[in-house]
Amino acid sequence: MKIAILGTGNLGYSIAMGILSQDNFNLKNLYLTKRNVDSLKKWDKLPNVKISTDNKKAVRFSDVIILAVQPKQLQGVLEEIKPQLNLKRHTVISVVTGRKINEIESIIGNEISIIRSMPNTAISVGQSMTCLSANEKGKENIEIAKSIFNSLGKTMCIEERLMQAATVICASGIAFWMRLIRASTQGAVQLGFDAEEAQELSMQTALGAASLLLKSGNHPEEEIDKVTTPNGCTIEGLNEMEHQGLSSSLIKGVKASFEKINQI
Repeated sequence: MKIAILGTGNLGYSIAMGILSQDNFNLKNLYLTKRNVDSLKKWDKLPNVKISTDNKKAVRFSDVIILAVQPKQLQGVLEEIKPQLNLKRHTVISVVTGRKINEIESIIGNEISIIRSMPNTAISVGQSMTCLSANEKGKENIEIAKSIFNSLGKTMCIEERLMQAATVICASGIAFWMRLIRASTQGAVQLGFDAEEAQELSMQTALGAASLLLKSGNHPEEEIDKVTTPNGCTIEGLNEMEHQGLSSSLIKGVKASFEKINQI
């Protein structure tokens, strides 16, 4: 597979790291573009990786184009690469926050395969939850996008109308969960652990909780019931968290994030 990532900032960088970390990925070449490539110089020595400031050149030598530029840069980049796009050959995958498929179609046309994707930064360690939606032409090539992002975590195909919500739950959600882990770490420090021990305890416990749900398919409350005994310390802690508004605060935060993304 020949891939170009246009705009190798934080998310583009994470996608590239994820792709390069997969031994079973059939990668023939990976073009990484950026206006200032100084931060990418070390990658230039890797097999099959090419660093460039030339988006048009990257498109010419690739089959899959991943757009990872800033939202305000998207129109200019699309107009720049439009003459290089081949209707039969190219699949365009956009990870640009808040930019709809019809906006991309209005510039490059609806005969190009266009897939809108929203991964999160866990893609750099192969654990992203990536949501995908496509235009009619893109649905023919959706398996290409799934093959890329399934090798970097898990994918879910959704209606585009849900993409803003998916961005909040999956992309912003990384920060939400990081804050919860940080809070748990602070609590562990207060109980006597040093900071490094506290963070390891919190991280592994969070990973274990998610893994239990993924493997068992159970509802969270089923797993909660297994560790809450009558008059025990777990239910005491859970009830105090709820009295202080844990679930309510999380839901309100998700809603606030959703309202904000719809203003962008």
